Amino acid sequence: MNASTQAIRLTGPSGYLEGLCDLPSDGPIKGTAVISHPHPLFGGTMQNKVVQTLAKAFVQNGWRAIRFNFRGVGASVGVYDEGRGELDDLMHVIEQSQALASEASLESPPALALAGFSFGAFVTSHALTQLANNPQLEKVVLVGTAASRFTVAPVPTDLHEKTLVVHGEVDDTVPLASVMDWARPQSLPVTVIPGVEHFFHGQLPLLRNLVSRHLRT
Repeated sequence: MNASTQAIRLTGPSGYLEGLCDLPSDGPIKGTAVISHPHPLFGGTMQNKVVQTLAKAFVQNGWRAIRFNFRGVGASVGVYDEGRGELDDLMHVIEQSQALASEASLESPPALALAGFSFGAFVTSHALTQLANNPQLEKVVLVGTAASRFTVAPVPTDLHEKTLVVHGEVDDTVPLASVMDWARPQSLPVTVIPGVEHFFHGQLPLLRNLVSRHLRT
């Protein structure tokens, strides 16, 4: 379990967005990670097991982790918008999370990390194109990137060293080949977990460890 989880109220372009903020148990907070969930029309929420695993990895490494429900999911206001409105939701959440972090600290601008699973990775990829020159963006984690179902944006070159892409070898929702076809033109490394499918059943601890290793690098 995360040391502390708080319900938070966020504002999206369509109205209220429900969210959760996970906090480390002790020590200084390194920054804020904003994590995006899988497809809203197929049961994706901020309570998804992979999303929770990503939050745990960030919290265990000293980051504040913010999860939220896209428009139309849970109590969040709005309707599914094929990624366009969801990107707007994400950008609003990032702006608010950074503002809250700035208010809580008198030090330099707070560090930012972005992470997403499946549809959430697709949405996050487009946020990266808008934040590529943001010096606060320190870490990126894309898991089960939905490259076979959506047009995933390439990761800006300057962010490659800050980015971890993880995919299951036998993912039957998003075939590994589609992710490799997306990554190959970018020369962007992909970490493949042998024998693992889309939802990382039985391998969530390994996923958490891979993310933790990336955060410590």
